[in-house]
Amino acid sequence: MKLKVNKNVCIGCGACQAICPNVFEIEEDGLAAAINEVTDENKEEALDAMAGCPVGAIEEDNEEAKAA
Repeated sequence: MKLKVNKNVCIGCGACQAICPNVFEIEEDGLAAAINEVTDENKEEALDAMAGCPVGAIEEDNEEAKAA
């Protein structure tokens, strides 16, 4: 599974990176980005980060799912 951050919605609070640093980071623009795919080992943390985003900026990358 791959997640993405909608940079038009992200406020750069860092919650996602704090919850799941293996998948999310704050980039130079001050906004979050999904830097790695979700694995079985970090899936629970990644989903917690998605649910914990205060503005709902994290979503599943449906383009990835359509290509499969």
